[in-house]
Order: sequence, then structure tokens, then C-alpha cells
Amino acid sequence: MEDADHVPGQAPGPMFDQHKHRHMSDTHEHEKHEAHEHHDYDHAHAHEHEKHEAHRHHDYDHAHAHEHDHEHGHGRWGWLLEALPFVHGHSHAEASVDAALESSDRGIWALKISLLGLGVTALFQLVIAMLSGSVGLLADTIHNFSDALTAVPLWIAFAFSWRAANRRYTYGYGRLEDLAGVVIVLMIFLSALLAGYESITKFLHPEPLHYAWWVMLAAIVGFAGNEGVAIFRIRVGKEIGSAALVADGKHAQADGLTSLAVLIGAVGSLLGFPLVDPAIGLLITLAILFIVKDTALVMWHRLMDAVDPQVVDSLERAARAIPGVLDVPELRARWLGRALEADMRIEVDENLSIRQSHDIAEEVRHALFHTQPRLATVQIHVDPHGTAEYDPHSLTRHHMRPPRSQAD
Repeated sequence: MEDADHVPGQAPGPMFDQHKHRHMSDTHEHEKHEAHEHHDYDHAHAHEHEKHEAHRHHDYDHAHAHEHDHEHGHGRWGWLLEALPFVHGHSHAEASVDAALESSDRGIWALKISLLGLGVTALFQLVIAMLSGSVGLLADTIHNFSDALTAVPLWIAFAFSWRAANRRYTYGYGRLEDLAGVVIVLMIFLSALLAGYESITKFLHPEPLHYAWWVMLAAIVGFAGNEGVAIFRIRVGKEIGSAALVADGKHAQADGLTSLAVLIGAVGSLLGFPLVDPAIGLLITLAILFIVKDTALVMWHRLMDAVDPQVVDSLERAARAIPGVLDVPELRARWLGRALEADMRIEVDENLSIRQSHDIAEEVRHALFHTQPRLATVQIHVDPHGTAEYDPHSLTRHHMRPPRSQAD
């Protein structure tokens, strides 16, 4: 599963090795490799490779018995994946597809369940809103229908995000989830505007409320339905690493707050205080706007390829721990939907052969996959260790962007 293609804008040389590898599982199948000797660094690491001759492997700081044609589980959906023909005897690329399919299936399953829950809640509220004439409850019903509809772009994103990259979309379709998250943030913002509009309208034009007890019941059902869906979406979103699904859960929480406004307004009407409803509605509008701010910030980080610095530090530490790595002068990482991608430049002894340099890069890549479970793609560029007299990139130095600041 390797590419050794020259990257435009970088000088080719005997020490250059470009590695790209897709991985979302601990399975490691090497197909029909040629002689590949072993460097053992003071620990046991037993490997059995099918269709593999004399595999050379740098073993790093852990005892790790590995049979690469072994069976392993796939979490709670293992029974489904094991039934699929492409699961058995899979390589890293196939394991990446398996994991992407599993998380996409879980995301779609979460959307189906939440769509059903919100649909039933909204229909019940709609009937009560028509009978009671409650404008607040009608607005809450509209919120719930809009929340249910936000599942559509996210559903599309989950359905397409696992597809393989092609000549046009060379990085795949993972960014669809982040774009769906932007749509969801906009929907939350519209919910805040609608809640604010309804509250101001009630201040200016108070209306009598009929069937107040039924309105209170519908509001409680609306809050319970939204809160249950929100908890469910956020939990599954965090489990599969989907910021968009978490954002959709925040949207459901915002709509749950509007249901509380309807409940408080109904209680206020029963007690003879009709202006309680719009006052609480304005406070809840502010609460929804804070949810918009927090969720929009998360999506902004995703779209701007921001990564937690601790993730970068962990990847760098893992690379530096590999024997033969003399320096890690450059490292970049970003999220594409639920998958983490990384680009790294390492320096090795200039006297090593191309094969030896390649094997060190493979050990680095292997270590990175074990360091970050959601790491899907790693590209590693190998340079000879530079000195004051020798710069491996002197020819292209003026084309290269400045290195990442260590203070970031």
C-alpha cells in the first residue's frame, strides 16, 4: 500500500521516499513483497506475513505479536461486517473502507432513529397547536420539523463520505460532513431568529391561550423528544468522530429550549401573566445564540484544518521515538470529516540506502497509526539529515512555505 511518486516542487534525490497509506484498523497485510529484512530494536515483535518473503521490520518499544491474516472484531457492528465478503483477509486500504462504512452506518442509523423521534414529536405538537391556537407551540413545532430536516444533508454526507478518492476529488468526500455541519449551524441560527421574532410579536400582540394544559403537555413532550434526540446524536457523533452529527445534536438541544419557553408561557397564562411567555422566549433566544457561537466555532476549526496541538505533539513524539529518525522538521495534520490526515517530513542518516530509509519511514507510519486511532492517511517525506554545509532542499528552498512554528 505504498506510493513513491515524486511530489512537484521538491528536488528528487536518492534519499527521497514519499509514503501514502490509508489505515483505520490494526490489521496489516503485506502483499507479495520482496526480500524485506528485519531490524529489531531491543524487544520482541513476532510477525507472520502471508504471501511475504523475509520481511524486514523495525520493532519499537513494545511486545506485539501480530498475525497479519488473523481475525479480529469490529465493535458492536462486527456481526454485520463479518457477513460482508470484503471483510475477510483485508489489507490496510480495505480496513479503512470497513471502518468508514461502519462509522457511516452508525451515523445513518442515528439519523434514522432521531428523525423518527422528532417526526412523532412534531406531529403530536402540530395537532395540539391547531386545537389550542398557541403561536408559541406552533413555532416550536416548526422548529422540530426543521430539526428533523437537518438530518437530510447530514444523511447525504454520511452516505457519500466513505467513497474512495478519484481523479477529481483526490482527497475523497470526507469534507461533505463538515459542509453539512455548516448547514446545521445556519439552521440553529434561523431557529434563534424565529424564536426571537415570535417572542417580540407576543410582546406587542398578546393572544389568549386555549387548552393550556394540553399545550403544557405538548411542550413537555417536545422538550423530552428534543433532549433525547440531542443526547443520542451527540453521543454517537462523539463515538464516530463526527463534528457535524454533534452539531446536529446541539441543534436539537436548542429546539428543546424553545419547548421550555412554550411550557413556561402556558403556565404564565394560567396564572394571569401572559407576558411571561415572550420574556422567557427572549432569554431562550439568547441561549440558542450561545449554542450557535460554540457550534460555529467547532465547524470553523474543521473548515480551517485546525487540529488540537496535543494531537500534533503525540504524532511528533511517536515519530522521534523510532530508531533512525534524527529529526522531524515538519508535520501537518487536519480533519476530513471523521478521518485525520497527516503529512510529515523526517530526516535520517545520509549514508543509509533507499531501502533502509524506506523501512524507517514505514516504522514511523506504523507507530503513527497506533498513536492516533482515527488517523486514516499519512504521507512521509524522507530527507538526508542536513548539516551546515549541506541543505537537502537548497534547490527548492525559495518555493517552500515556512516551517510550522514550534510555539503554535
